[in-house]
Amino acid sequence: MKIETRPEQFHSPSLIGRILRKLHLDVPLLIGLLLVSLLSFVILYSAGNQEVDLLLRQAFRVGLAFLLMAVLAHVNPYQFKRYSALLFSLGVLLLLAVFAIGYTGKGATRWLDLGFLRFQPSEMLKLTTPMMISWYLSDHVLPPRPKQLLIAGVLILIPTLLIAKQPDLGTAILVAASGAAVLFFAGLSWLFILAILALISALAPIIWNYALHDYQRARIITLLDPEADPLGRGYHIIQSKIAIGSGGIYGKGWLGSKQSELEFLPESSTDFIFAVFAEEFGLFGCLGLLTLYLLIIGRCLYIATQAGDTFSRLLAGSLAFTFFVYVFVNIGMVIGVLPVVGVPLPMISYGGTSVVTLMAGFGILMSIHTHKKFIQD
Repeated sequence: MKIETRPEQFHSPSLIGRILRKLHLDVPLLIGLLLVSLLSFVILYSAGNQEVDLLLRQAFRVGLAFLLMAVLAHVNPYQFKRYSALLFSLGVLLLLAVFAIGYTGKGATRWLDLGFLRFQPSEMLKLTTPMMISWYLSDHVLPPRPKQLLIAGVLILIPTLLIAKQPDLGTAILVAASGAAVLFFAGLSWLFILAILALISALAPIIWNYALHDYQRARIITLLDPEADPLGRGYHIIQSKIAIGSGGIYGKGWLGSKQSELEFLPESSTDFIFAVFAEEFGLFGCLGLLTLYLLIIGRCLYIATQAGDTFSRLLAGSLAFTFFVYVFVNIGMVIGVLPVVGVPLPMISYGGTSVVTLMAGFGILMSIHTHKKFIQD
């Protein structure tokens, strides 16, 4: 008996696939984000002294972040391009407002307090800066010429310097990296990149003496020799290294972090949560987490290569690179190869601001991927 089959039997999407397609959600990226989010609750329960309330607050924030991602995934990338200049200008105006009426906490003025809501305008610039640079360069011949590079550099420097002045060096680095990534993906030559690095190196003494605050210079000195002040400035790094080293290859097991449990490790649920993870899950666990991060970054870069127009390609590549910088800077400072700058471990650290910003970026990426047939050059 011969059975005839039709090709569509094997290629028709499943019900879940059709639903996700209508929701404009990219399945591989969504799975990666869900896995990291679930892992964050596991480690936060341990790092946060097993406080259920902490998990509930974080679950609410993550839920809002995923909802925002789903909403932005529905927006056609043309709308992001259309309003790039407006959103960037609004973000810069809000940064200026911080200096006039901003809320001061822990020695820094970074927030605007509306009574019912307190937020950091600098978070907005993590998205609007690469959006603005992508919009500007997309209307010019690539790779960009010196005039375009100069204008783009000024556009990047404006929010970067305003944020660094608050002071918030960690966010300033992320904003600068997001804008610089657009220039890189636009075809910036390696010769020009080396020239910029040489210029920064030449200006290092001026930056050290006139651009950095005392505590920022102290952090760099501490990076080079944390044992010089083991109970003061070097305490965070020393305790972090002890936690990571004590985890060994296999780790002490979930809830087995003594550095966190005995409160030797400061900021164990926020900036230094990777040290808790390394102590409990060891080298193999860290490699697994890094692999998961790399899969997410790889998927984002794939979306960038498949984007339908220049603006979308540049923006998607920049968002992928910014996520990489989050991971690189946080782990780098926790293991003691970069100064402590207050950058959270993405999707893992406790807090709502960074996760909302990151998920908004992933929503834009999903929008670029699922709408690409409508925006071909």
